[in-house]
Amino acid sequence: MGENKRSFGYWQIRTIIITMVGYALFYFVRKNFSIAMPGLTAEFGISKVSLGLFLTLHGIIYGLSRFVNGVISDRNSARIVLSVGLMLCALANILFGFSDTIAGWIVALANSAGTTIAFSSVLLYFMGIVWVINGYLQGMGVPPCTKTLTQWIHPKELATKMSIWNMSHSIGAALVFGLCGWYIMPHMGVDMSANAEAVANIASNLHLDITDPKVLSFAAHYYAWRWCFIIPAIFALAGAVGLFFLLKDSPSDVGLPEVMGNKKVIVRTPEESAEYKAFIRRKVFGNRLIWTLAVTNFFVYIVRFAALDWGPTLLTESKGLSLVMATTLCIVFEFIGGNIGMVIAGWATDHIFKNKAHHTCVFCMIGAAASIALFWVIPSGASWWLMILPFTLIGFFIYGPQALLGIAAANQATNRASATANGILGIFGYASTLISGVGFGFVAQHYGWNAAYVTMLVMALLGAVSLLTMWSAKADGYEEEVGK
Repeated sequence: MGENKRSFGYWQIRTIIITMVGYALFYFVRKNFSIAMPGLTAEFGISKVSLGLFLTLHGIIYGLSRFVNGVISDRNSARIVLSVGLMLCALANILFGFSDTIAGWIVALANSAGTTIAFSSVLLYFMGIVWVINGYLQGMGVPPCTKTLTQWIHPKELATKMSIWNMSHSIGAALVFGLCGWYIMPHMGVDMSANAEAVANIASNLHLDITDPKVLSFAAHYYAWRWCFIIPAIFALAGAVGLFFLLKDSPSDVGLPEVMGNKKVIVRTPEESAEYKAFIRRKVFGNRLIWTLAVTNFFVYIVRFAALDWGPTLLTESKGLSLVMATTLCIVFEFIGGNIGMVIAGWATDHIFKNKAHHTCVFCMIGAAASIALFWVIPSGASWWLMILPFTLIGFFIYGPQALLGIAAANQATNRASATANGILGIFGYASTLISGVGFGFVAQHYGWNAAYVTMLVMALLGAVSLLTMWSAKADGYEEEVGK
């Protein structure tokens, strides 16, 4: 018995670490886009609305994919879904990195056939299509991780340990922000600062004078954005291979007893399928609490993506920071604010709120709203050290619900349907890009960043209100399954 316990502890920690690294690498080939956005605008004149549309379409497809792949993961090997998904994301990013070259080939082929098409239009459509494909492939990340972890972690430990696992979001985003924002964008690319045409093009796209330091900086690192996609993709390819060979789906794969006495869920027979479908209908699609958590997730992700996806652009334009300093604030937001917030929220759920994650999240959403208001009132051009605390606090408070809502859904649906339940939360979470993507791009471009801050503040408050409607709910749905 003691030997089994020691062995289980080793495999549980190993599984948590492997899936953390794996999912962090999904962020390498997703959040790299945020740092590349200013370079894409500078070199190709892509507008905020167009970039926001990329984010919106990517997010919507990602949300739908999380649902589809949640169902797939609940019925198949999570290890295979996860490793194949990461490999395909890496390949999509490499393709995106060469999108201007491929667009040039398409234009040349069209011209040789007697058809005239604009390079800018081809580039925009090609980038959009590839990024939407990447959005679908990204949906192969969270569901298999959720399924694997609920197979390895007891429900009473899930909030704390899944909060630790959720650090993979912040670790992945912080590392890729550092890689792209501190190294690739300021140091790589081709020096075109002596090319008058290139400098004039950048100045025109940014609506700045050709002598502006920002124009000259982008000209000195022309094509740096390309490497923001290719280099992270190389890391992701290596990670996909590691996941395939190192990850185990459940304790039974290494000869250990299952957590809570549950069998590993891989449906094979028609009888198993019929019973499982009835279970899914009862615990997920007919469960009011799952839908309430999903609606809350919509509001949480608006705030999170407004700060994360638009962070480098928002901080440089609304607060007057350099791209390097904006990157630094985004890393602190993710790595320090996000990670500490997730761990403390998970600990508080298990030890203060009696495993009721929805209680913890109410206080987190109120804290996020207060932090947004505090950051908003800091004037543009103020010292970075005045901005760093409230911006970090937004991350601290918003990453608690970001981690805990999925845990709450997994507990309410039980580990037999955790990936499907989280798939629904994923749809609502990434439907939020209708507002945080193209919506924020439109608001910022036409009404200014103040209007965008107001939107963030309202969304945080609506998230708190949504959670209050399920205040009396139990911590999980396991109890009602006893005897069924």
